[in-house]
Amino acid sequence: MFKAFINAFKIKDLRNKILFSAAVIIVCRIAANIPCPGVNTHNLKVYFDKLSQDTAGNFLGMIDLFSGGALQQFAVGALGIMPYISASIIMQLLVPVLPSLERLKREGEAGMNKINQYTRYLTIVICVIQGAMTAIAMTHPERLGLPAALPGQPLVSGNLTAFVFFSVIILTCGTMILMWLGEKITDKGIGNGVSIIITIGIIDRLPKAIAQLYDMYQSGGSGDSRFRLPHVLILIIIFAVVTALTIILCQGVRKVPIQMARKTVGNKVAGGSTFMPLKVNFPGVMPIIFAGAILMFPPMILRLIPNAHIAALQQYFNHGSYSYMLMYGLLILAFSYFWVSNMFNPVQIADNLKKEGAYVPGIRPGKPTCDYLDDLMTVITFAGAIFLCALSVFPMLLTMWLKIPYAVASFFGGTSLLIIVGVTIDTLSQMESLLVMKNYEGFLQRGRLRSRRG
Repeated sequence: MFKAFINAFKIKDLRNKILFSAAVIIVCRIAANIPCPGVNTHNLKVYFDKLSQDTAGNFLGMIDLFSGGALQQFAVGALGIMPYISASIIMQLLVPVLPSLERLKREGEAGMNKINQYTRYLTIVICVIQGAMTAIAMTHPERLGLPAALPGQPLVSGNLTAFVFFSVIILTCGTMILMWLGEKITDKGIGNGVSIIITIGIIDRLPKAIAQLYDMYQSGGSGDSRFRLPHVLILIIIFAVVTALTIILCQGVRKVPIQMARKTVGNKVAGGSTFMPLKVNFPGVMPIIFAGAILMFPPMILRLIPNAHIAALQQYFNHGSYSYMLMYGLLILAFSYFWVSNMFNPVQIADNLKKEGAYVPGIRPGKPTCDYLDDLMTVITFAGAIFLCALSVFPMLLTMWLKIPYAVASFFGGTSLLIIVGVTIDTLSQMESLLVMKNYEGFLQRGRLRSRRG
């Protein structure tokens, strides 16, 4: 592994890509630490410390996750790259639904460029909406169902209306710059630009989580809840096991055998057998994001209703409660099938196989192949969704049963670990391909590769 990193810097092209990506990431982290004008950062830190103990903190927690902690300082990059992700998801869901977008997609690169342009426009709209909501949350948190600022400790100073107006402009510009930088990493860097920016933002929270874990070890707790060295070792083992299972989930595929019809091309006979990989976790981290976003709003809405009996229902939406976990798991399961139904097209796959003269052994081409792939993907999605549910709920169980701070437990599963593992594997795979092309030892292989002429 270490030798592969050394080899990566021996290749000029790959070295330049790595250094360029590192420089862009530094710029992104700077944007996450420059507060917007008018914000009282000290009062804001005290408020977030209080908010972290309240269920309402989940409203801003999802945005803060993708901004790498920038929201806690109300920085220029406070919205992070989340508006762009939301716009991309919306466009992906609209393409199969709207015939005009479907036609653009079939036009190839020119059509996709047009769709990407629409995605950028939609990103601006989402930035304005989210920026306004976030700025209002800084001036009057209670208007969005959040706890009010502490008496005598306002989060914002100066003219509040002007603050909201200029903050929306600054936050929108910050997100668009981050989006542009992410595209530059994709074009001139090591790829996965937007995903890498998100991953670095999540990893940036890791030192703080380790510090909290160390403080727990130093303080030791009291009574039956004492936190000693064996508990630390057990947590390390649990982390290793969960990470390994997450890698299996991200890499797991069901190989569907495909038989290619034999064709004679000149003096060569083309054909043979191959396979079609169907990913176990086809939707990736999207079901978790959707489920978490949906469950943010019920407690906010219930807080705004003056009726005490209705407002009492928010206890069922308390983050980490068994009722929350149950609803969270069911939504993840539902969104997993929703995503697959929109993104996986067995009819098109079956038609493409039939046109190419390929077929699944034992299955007739056409509709029988379509039904077979549909049924198979349904079973695979169920297995992957159950695994995804368990992985998402596990950090909450650690917090509930072992009293581990959620900032620490979040790295034992859920969105954070899935994004880190998935992006790391994809990035290493791209670097691996460049190393192999230059006949160097890669990250996932052993032994020196030899040239074909050798």
